[in-house]
Amino acid sequence: MAEERDTTVAPLVPAEPLPTETLPAEPLRAETVPAEPFPAGITSAGTTSTELPPPPHSAPPPHSAPPPHEAPLPHKAPPARRRSRRRGGARTLRRVTALLIVAALIATGGATVPDRSGPGWASPGLIGGGGWPFTGVPLSPDQAEGASYLPDSSVIRLADGRIRLIPTGGEQPVTVDASDPRVDQAIRSDNAWLSQGVVPTGGLDPATGTDMGYRNMAARALLDLRLLTRPNGASLASWYTKWRYCWPRDSAFAVAAFTVTGHPAEARRILRFLSRAQTDNGMWAARYNPDGTAVADGRAPQLDSLGWVLWATWFHRVHDSGPRDELPELWPMVRRAADHLARSLDAEGLPPASSDYWERDHRREEDPRRPTLGVVGPVLAGLRSAADLAERRGEGGDAARWHRAAQRVSEAVDRQFAPYGYPRSPVPGGLMDTSVTFIAPPFTAADADVTAAIADAARKTALPNGGVLPGERWSGNPDVAWTPETAMFGLNAAASGRTDDALSRLSWLSAHRTSLGVLPEKVGPTGEPAGPAPLGWTASLVLLSLSALERPLPVPPAD
Repeated sequence: MAEERDTTVAPLVPAEPLPTETLPAEPLRAETVPAEPFPAGITSAGTTSTELPPPPHSAPPPHSAPPPHEAPLPHKAPPARRRSRRRGGARTLRRVTALLIVAALIATGGATVPDRSGPGWASPGLIGGGGWPFTGVPLSPDQAEGASYLPDSSVIRLADGRIRLIPTGGEQPVTVDASDPRVDQAIRSDNAWLSQGVVPTGGLDPATGTDMGYRNMAARALLDLRLLTRPNGASLASWYTKWRYCWPRDSAFAVAAFTVTGHPAEARRILRFLSRAQTDNGMWAARYNPDGTAVADGRAPQLDSLGWVLWATWFHRVHDSGPRDELPELWPMVRRAADHLARSLDAEGLPPASSDYWERDHRREEDPRRPTLGVVGPVLAGLRSAADLAERRGEGGDAARWHRAAQRVSEAVDRQFAPYGYPRSPVPGGLMDTSVTFIAPPFTAADADVTAAIADAARKTALPNGGVLPGERWSGNPDVAWTPETAMFGLNAAASGRTDDALSRLSWLSAHRTSLGVLPEKVGPTGEPAGPAPLGWTASLVLLSLSALERPLPVPPAD
């Protein structure tokens, strides 16, 4: 996620008409995107890994065959004509290559030219309302000065006292007088939804016994997650062009956040979306459009998403705030994903190399032959989660098979990563990154050596502004902190009982929200938001961290 999204920012996209949720009786799976659009609420799985083109930054093989227009001619032309043709062919090849590069950049969002006349992602938050279907539109920066959300709602009071909201059933915001009955209706609806569950606060300050002041951040994060979750279950990373997609990885954490806060209907909606989108071989595309179609932009499927979705499904099943009858419809999804992971392990017990949450081509890693900890950690958590789900269902054969696979991955981590201090890639002197938290609570039981490695990674990625980089010697902007990575360290601290560390991370995140109190993706060197807001992954991690401070989060049982 990090490197791929760290590019020039694009302008806002207007809110699209929202479909009415339609859930099929049976999960819909397809290997390719259909020629005709699906009805509202129905999704397609998109392309598989074998159908995706090479990543745009990948180089051609060093001994690839020449393009057809450069093939030898059957009859030799005179030397002058041959030289002219060679020059013309070279120019044509350069032009075609340049066009292909531009097209590839546009496909991945990297070449999107920002609209200097518009606000871009500079919006401090989304305007919303209390009605169904829930939608949001960014508040423009010129309206944000002096604006604030009305308590426990997505309704905004402007500096002049008027109210900006999206009425029930609407798609675009309106500005009305504070006495307009739609204002009270929207606020009551948002308040009622929050009251259906819990807003985690982290409990009382252990030192003073007083409220720690995180409730506002938590309520805003929860309301933002609802605005980012479409009626069909697509949970968007954010509301802006290059972030207006559903990543299965981010969605898994939204499932856990909705579950732990007592909103199981939203968690189930996302899981059903993922179940419909999954291909027959158990994989997911790297990301999906809001309508559920896969984005075919050259990104190969990312193997860590299987592990995260399995973990989220298990988390939803075992957490005591949700009903117990959800697994039957999701079981086929679990089986396909877990079997894919179990079959993928090599002789060493490791899954194949794949892109992870950095969304970087694995061939650019320190050890391109083997997976990063950003892949291995989720795979281990996912296999353990699937095995426990199988045991709870009485599926002994599946449970035993996935337990064995998880044990092999665990032993591979001990052999390949532990000797070097759990770096991102299993090499001597390997660089540290946030993914070391993926093999620690709440994803697996605590280990003293892993805890020490987490402290090492946090130290090596720390920035003067108080946040962290995604990894050591980060190739992106070295002065900009990323909130998901900072929040991941906070979640691990909260789930591990390191309360002071967790509170320090949460306080930093709270202090670096936008003027409307929304969690952004990044924070600049002087402390200002430097990325889209809200970011769903950060919102989910903050909610999980605050919940972990109040009561222990479940951890998948070891093999």
